[in-house]
Amino acid sequence: MGLIRTGNPAAEPVTLAEAKAHLRVDSSDEDALIAAMISAAREAAEHETGRTFVSTPWRLTLDQFPTSIALPMPRVTAVTQIHYVDGDGITQALNPAGYQLIADSEYEAWIEPAYGYSWPSVRAQAEAVRVTYIAGWSNAAAVPAAIKARMLLAIGDMYANREASADKPAMSHGFVSGLLDPYRVWGV
Repeated sequence: MGLIRTGNPAAEPVTLAEAKAHLRVDSSDEDALIAAMISAAREAAEHETGRTFVSTPWRLTLDQFPTSIALPMPRVTAVTQIHYVDGDGITQALNPAGYQLIADSEYEAWIEPAYGYSWPSVRAQAEAVRVTYIAGWSNAAAVPAAIKARMLLAIGDMYANREASADKPAMSHGFVSGLLDPYRVWGV
């Protein structure tokens, strides 16, 4: 099984204006640096939680169809395509009427064959099944405040401490890391 991000998030959960206000920066001299810090803070928080925050495309590859396909990176909002390699070695697109997305949980999502359908046979090879989907909250405004607060604290820490040292470990507060706890996908 392989999972890769196939594109960038639709937006960052924290805007440049929000980050600059948090940092109390008025000039545009360091906009590129602050934008990079926003992305770094998001990537670190996404890694810690095991989820993606704002609509992002993903691709999951499998060697065969399991009974149900568990999709990493919740909040899954849409399955865009399922492709598979048939017995003759030809890549086929699975008809969307043949499967259903079950994404009622904040922490997990999966795909199952629709009623009256079953998964097609696939060639016995690596990565014979390819699922592309979108995960994350629909827009930056929908991202929970605790995640945004954690990002802003990380951005502030990176901005104030541009070089790491043993004397000043980045983000050492338990409270700060705890902001992400309700959104962690445990077992990831």
